[in-house]
Amino acid sequence: MEHITLLLGIVIVTALVFDFTNGFHDTANAMATTISTGALRPKAAVAMSAVLNLVGAFLSVEVAKTISGGIINEQGIRVEVIFAALVGAILWNLLTWLLGLPSSSSHALFGGLIGAAVSSAGWSAVNGSTIVTKVLIPAVAAPVVAGLAAMLATRLSYVIGSRADDKAASKGYRAGSIASAGLVSLAHGTNDAQKTMGIITLALVTGGALAPGSNPPTWVIVSAGLAIALGTYLGGWRIIRTLGKGLTDLAPQQGFAAQTSAAAAILTSSHLGFSLSTTQVCSGAVMGAGLGRKGGVVRWSTATRMVVAWGLTLPAAGLVGAGAELLTKQGTWGTIATGVLLLAGAGVIWTLSRRTPVTVHNVNDDAAEPAGVVTAAIAAVIPPPAGPLTADAAPADAGTATGLKATIPAPGPGPSEPTRPATV
Repeated sequence: MEHITLLLGIVIVTALVFDFTNGFHDTANAMATTISTGALRPKAAVAMSAVLNLVGAFLSVEVAKTISGGIINEQGIRVEVIFAALVGAILWNLLTWLLGLPSSSSHALFGGLIGAAVSSAGWSAVNGSTIVTKVLIPAVAAPVVAGLAAMLATRLSYVIGSRADDKAASKGYRAGSIASAGLVSLAHGTNDAQKTMGIITLALVTGGALAPGSNPPTWVIVSAGLAIALGTYLGGWRIIRTLGKGLTDLAPQQGFAAQTSAAAAILTSSHLGFSLSTTQVCSGAVMGAGLGRKGGVVRWSTATRMVVAWGLTLPAAGLVGAGAELLTKQGTWGTIATGVLLLAGAGVIWTLSRRTPVTVHNVNDDAAEPAGVVTAAIAAVIPPPAGPLTADAAPADAGTATGLKATIPAPGPGPSEPTRPATV
């Protein structure tokens, strides 16, 4: 193993803590739809996801090389800069987890890294072209592409299965959803675990323990894979509920289409070295699947909050990273103070989360948030898929904005017989 100083060791441990938060923050990406559709039990789902995340960490290092040698210039960057970047990323991850928002762990890391680097060495420390081509453009394009693909795949699934036995088709789509969720987990490990590998490799280079341009050492790959797998197994139940129940209601066909589309987008980007946000890709795919089902709707108020969080992630994490870097510049006491503030912030967020805990036992509870005006209007004018609609099965936001039953007069056999209302 390379020669590692105490400060470098602290940075590596902090990077693995970020990797751990990345795991439980992004469990929803792979397993929210599988859990919400009932294809797998919650604990079995996160266990499978954890194993496949670990396997995925060994499949490629292209994304790790983008981070370790592409986003910022390594020359003149101190190890403290990496530490400050991780502080910004971890705090943003924890805050959005508390709020149940599936924001991007990747962009939190990029934002913290850019903010800390600029605070340390100015804008010349950042490679603007790499950020635009391998971070910003994929951030905009990937969720749109995944959403359109999921919408088309959902419609195709319903067309193909329209004449099949409902019970057999549902069983088949549940099995397909499990397989596609496993593929997303594998893709997530391939893409997101590499980000921590890249940040640790960058710290080793700036600390003089590795030559510039080096690939991640084997021990870095193993430790990053284990950290993200452990975080994934513990499960970010708050975000799983938002993505699986709070954004739209998914049938097995939709879950299968969303997972398959997301996995294809993530694996393609990993092969090309694009360090995209798996959260944004999976969220876009879920929205696309929601719109792809006839009569399906998306809770746009929840979607709007998610998009706002996506837009705030880079600058917010960047500001925290820049502030942490200004503090570490003050010397040893500043670095210690930064670590204390990180622990204090994490402790406050954890305490607040215990007031309204979301666990494996209530993760599939329906979202308390009303569907909203747009959703109610769409549901009222677009019929659901073919099949009998009873009063009990009617959606709460269909027909009228308040979900009240409508009555229409039933035709009678003659004028002498009183008219009786029929409930639909």
